[in-house]
Amino acid sequence: MLTATKENSTNTVESGEELTDGFHLVIDALKANDIDTIFGLVGIPITDLARLAQAEGMRFIGFRHEQHAGNAAAIAGYMTQKPGICLTVSAPGFLNGLTALANATTNCFPMVLISGSSEREIVDLQQGDYEEMDQLNAAKPYVKASYRINKAEDIGIGVARAIRSAVSGRPGGVYLDVPAQLLAQTLTVAEGKKSIFKVVDPIPRQIPGPDAIARAINVLKTSKRPLILLGKGAAYAQADAEIRALIEKSGIPYLPMSMAKGLLPDKHPQCASAARSYVLAEADTVLIIGARLNWLLAHGKGKTWGNNLKRFIQVDISPIEADSNVPIEAPVIGDIGSCVAALLAEIGSVPKPSAEWTGAIEERKEKNIAKMEVTLSANPSPMNFHSALGAIRNVLRTRPEVNLVNEGANTLDFCRAIVDMNQPRKRFDSGTWGIMGIGMGYSIGAAVTSGLPVVAVEGDSAFGFSGMELETVCRYNLPITTIVFNNNGVYRGTDVNPTGGPDVAPTVFVKNARYDKMIEAFGGVGYQVTTPDELTKALTEAIAAGKPALINAVIDETAGTESGRLTNLNPSTAKK
Repeated sequence: MLTATKENSTNTVESGEELTDGFHLVIDALKANDIDTIFGLVGIPITDLARLAQAEGMRFIGFRHEQHAGNAAAIAGYMTQKPGICLTVSAPGFLNGLTALANATTNCFPMVLISGSSEREIVDLQQGDYEEMDQLNAAKPYVKASYRINKAEDIGIGVARAIRSAVSGRPGGVYLDVPAQLLAQTLTVAEGKKSIFKVVDPIPRQIPGPDAIARAINVLKTSKRPLILLGKGAAYAQADAEIRALIEKSGIPYLPMSMAKGLLPDKHPQCASAARSYVLAEADTVLIIGARLNWLLAHGKGKTWGNNLKRFIQVDISPIEADSNVPIEAPVIGDIGSCVAALLAEIGSVPKPSAEWTGAIEERKEKNIAKMEVTLSANPSPMNFHSALGAIRNVLRTRPEVNLVNEGANTLDFCRAIVDMNQPRKRFDSGTWGIMGIGMGYSIGAAVTSGLPVVAVEGDSAFGFSGMELETVCRYNLPITTIVFNNNGVYRGTDVNPTGGPDVAPTVFVKNARYDKMIEAFGGVGYQVTTPDELTKALTEAIAAGKPALINAVIDETAGTESGRLTNLNPSTAKK
């Protein structure tokens, strides 16, 4: 605390009266709202804010790049339903964090980016201040809300608005601009305490209309081949028991999107993942819970859906999501927990799916699973994606509490289909944008938030975006095991320069790189593996040790396809 001896910019106070300042008020406002962790990277003007936060009992996790700190905050928000907090410096630091903030908004993860900034009077006249930038307006197109706090007495309100904006309705990213001069402003301690408060009911229930529930139930009653589709919004809602009860009571087959895997165990008899193509094409009615009909679901039309216009029931918090690509016959608008509970209360009146429909799904599941097991049991040398992921799957089946982070092209595609999930909110991947670079940020965020082990399955290209954060992993001694699928390049390492010149092809990396040596440089444990047995042994040992580790898994450089399963989105490969 400070002691006033003269008039300051905020108040005139008597000599000797105890003061507080903007630094402490930001921390007090966060703590008042049960936020105990900040992810970020220090520098002018927020270094002391990080120091004071730690001194006040908050946890500050410092990164090597703001984008990865932002990704850690975003995944923490997804796991907890409280906004993850990322703290950055101004201008370039803010822009680095904005990438993660935009991704959080797209994925509907609650996150608040707090950035220091230059003074308004200089920015507005473009007079060339240190790291001058109009950050507030730069953020606006990519976030749910963007706020600036100019007076110390408004810090409590500013933090409260950011929190409520991030978590209410459809969650997303919020930017909170903190000019350097704000942090130095002072108030009396008494005034400061009055300005800080806890947000009441930041995620209010939104009850669906009875007519919407009746309409949805009537659509299901006339369905012959119903399907339930679960998205990551269903996992975020933490209405696990209600969702499971709805599925089991209805008897309807369900298909989880990648981050919804584990809401029910992937081995659940109603899970249709192993017959995904069949159920999407043949279902006549689809009940969507917490998912969007975007590119990941072929926009609800076309060949993926059997070239037929389905009857859709959509449960979503946002009314404008309905009809975004195809007509929604029965929109059910409200929070997922309330909507599912209302549907569950009426689902008993809906006839169970026919044995013809469920039997056809089961037949295809059995055929596809058997085919996959043959592929996974093969032991090629060097390893391919299937043999390596088969080993990982078998280890993780014994450790269902482990968080799985996954990114890459082929590495992501195959892992999503091969590695089972048995608990909710344990799988974190590239999400709605399908981007690369989330690996280490998500891993650190998941480890810090849960206190449980993390396994990050990374393509060698994807790992390159955030690999320097291995130092962060080691600095905080986090129980993260990173597995790099090393096939010497983007997609594969076999391309050649058609000119015969000295430069390698655009998709090729250094041959036989030893990523395991990187973590050894920071004090972690590295493994080099070339067979499934070696991978099994290394992964089992690393998880049990609970220490930072990296496994360099050597994959056949001819394995993999360009663009992975997204060949249709790549103009060059789509024509081949």
